[in-house]
Amino acid sequence: MTKGKSTSDPAARVAELREKIRFCDHKYYAESESPISDFDYDQLMKELESLEAAHPELATPDSPTQRVGGEPLKEFATVRHELPMMSIGNTYSPEELREFDQRVRKLLPGEKIEYVAEPKIDGLAVALMYEKGLLSFGATRGDGVTGEEVTANIRTIRAIPLRLADAATSSVVGAQHAAPNPSANELHATTGAQHAAPLQTTTPPARLEVRGEVYMSFDSFRRCNAEREEAGEPQFANPRNAAAGSLKLLDPRITARRGLLFFAYAVGVREGIAFDTQWGLLASLAQFGFPVNPHRRLCASIDEVIALTKEWDALRHTQAYQWDGMVIKVNSLDQQRRLGATAKAPRGLTAFKFAPDQEVTKLLAVDWQVGKTGVLTPVARLAPVKLAGTTVSNATLHNIKEIEKKGIRIGDEVVIEKAGEIIPQVVQVKEQHGVEPILPPSQCPVCGGPVEQDPGGVYVRCKYPLCPAQVKQRILYFVGRHAMDIEGIGPALVDQLVDAGLVKDITDLYSLTAGQLAGLERMGEKSAQNVHEAIQQSKSRDLNRLIAALGIRQVGTRAAEVLARRFGSMEALAQAGLNDLTQVADVGEITAGLIVEFFARRETKEELARLVQAGVNMKSLAPRPAAGGPLEGKSIVVTGSLKNYTRQQIEEKISALGGKPSGSVSRKTAFVVAGEEAGSKLDKARTLGVKVLSEEEFDAMAR
Repeated sequence: MTKGKSTSDPAARVAELREKIRFCDHKYYAESESPISDFDYDQLMKELESLEAAHPELATPDSPTQRVGGEPLKEFATVRHELPMMSIGNTYSPEELREFDQRVRKLLPGEKIEYVAEPKIDGLAVALMYEKGLLSFGATRGDGVTGEEVTANIRTIRAIPLRLADAATSSVVGAQHAAPNPSANELHATTGAQHAAPLQTTTPPARLEVRGEVYMSFDSFRRCNAEREEAGEPQFANPRNAAAGSLKLLDPRITARRGLLFFAYAVGVREGIAFDTQWGLLASLAQFGFPVNPHRRLCASIDEVIALTKEWDALRHTQAYQWDGMVIKVNSLDQQRRLGATAKAPRGLTAFKFAPDQEVTKLLAVDWQVGKTGVLTPVARLAPVKLAGTTVSNATLHNIKEIEKKGIRIGDEVVIEKAGEIIPQVVQVKEQHGVEPILPPSQCPVCGGPVEQDPGGVYVRCKYPLCPAQVKQRILYFVGRHAMDIEGIGPALVDQLVDAGLVKDITDLYSLTAGQLAGLERMGEKSAQNVHEAIQQSKSRDLNRLIAALGIRQVGTRAAEVLARRFGSMEALAQAGLNDLTQVADVGEITAGLIVEFFARRETKEELARLVQAGVNMKSLAPRPAAGGPLEGKSIVVTGSLKNYTRQQIEEKISALGGKPSGSVSRKTAFVVAGEEAGSKLDKARTLGVKVLSEEEFDAMAR
């Protein structure tokens, strides 16, 4: 990458910045390397955004700045796959793999057969169409014939190129991704090298449909579930469900925060390009800029494939993402074509499924844990058993519906496994020994207070807000790093504070003395003084942290920041109505209803009054829009692609001028700013008679 800035030629600098950012994206998402720091990367992106804003004629749809430009969608359109995305037959043993090999050889008598083995990633299959090198649309597999068009969400995945890399500049990348097999043999030195040759063209194909798997790493899975727990939402059971749920969100801005990844493994429709082998196809995809799994292997025989199943079964436990098997494909694409397909699956490939790490143990009891929002979660208490290297005595049962569906009873012999290699869960009943069905509690197991089930009968919730279990969880949440960030207060100290009656709710933290803290177990005078000082320092935290710390259902750190910036004070937020809240970006009708309900409670009003009395800051410390701005009090909706602004930039400008950026059009909308390819919001504005401005008209008004 070239160094230095060349501002005399904006077009050249824009091209240089894009090349650098694409290089960094490819190294990070395809090769797990960080060529520059996050700060330096952000500076490159900011400079590019500024140049594109100053020179809109240089903006292009494949620019890295266009990754997250989407707005909430009403629904997904459907896409009919030109070539069906067929399923793959499964095998579970070496014997079944040999039977697969025999069927292939019977249909191709006397021909040389090679196989390519690739890890089978547990994610969601997608098809990406590129026209003249640019991403045109992305779709889910769906039923194999028709999928959902999820282009806006696909564009947020940085591992997926928005344009095909030029072959001239990508041959080095392709070579890095050719991933020669670790074993040095003649096959890899000849056939493998031949198939990994760089593309011999600098012209992108007219059309190329790239197929692959969208997936989520274990780290992103944990983070996603932590955020859902923080917002009072049910957690995903495993990374696959999390990836699928994230790709099908109607708001691509949320998808962008989920950290989705991608591996390419096949092509569908192709015009203006040809491939001879699967091994060469993978190398070509890597040269085009796609992440291709580095563990792929070219095998000369089914014996090599079988030997690989044992090696990869052990290797998968060391990876940062979930494998559930391996896919074995006949290497020659011509042979694949001649082998044809059954009604359901191609004959030239099969999947070998790894046996999940499972154990059978006895379900001894079911405990119901109470969370900070009062939700009761069933936890299985098990006879201890070794599973995937750890001793497991507890496992999740998810919710009452799952218990009913699986027919689980106390005393049963149950099968357990780790969901996504992380969370122990009860999969099924092995032997039914129990008699009585497991029923949700009729009262809270901690406080004895009343409980209620949600309308769907999935979750049970304790209705008593002063339940000690809820209090403890709310306090832990309140003092957490994402909230008021009070150092030194952990689960053990919270247990002591609540059990000793020193803290009955979050406001009691601010009346604690260093002497009271020092009197607790394992709390010396110095430690007590440190905790007391940390509590006092938290009084000056910004408003967004306090909003997040209150534990309002479906209001996490991002929503708290938006609410604090929009309303400026806790008093203004508490008085906001449904219409005020639904005008806020990232706040939908359900969340708005939960916010109104929260602030309407007598307990909330009393709690806020005590926090004010304790001296806790109730106002936003961020700069507020100047009074009397040209857009003061006006609700404004932005839709479509803009030339001179990113979505965040124009919303910040609207706020700075006193306006209220909104995510939905209503009769109270002052006007809609419509860019190119504006959709349903523009239609609704016209139907309601709401004024529509072009970007240029908005700029003139905002001066």
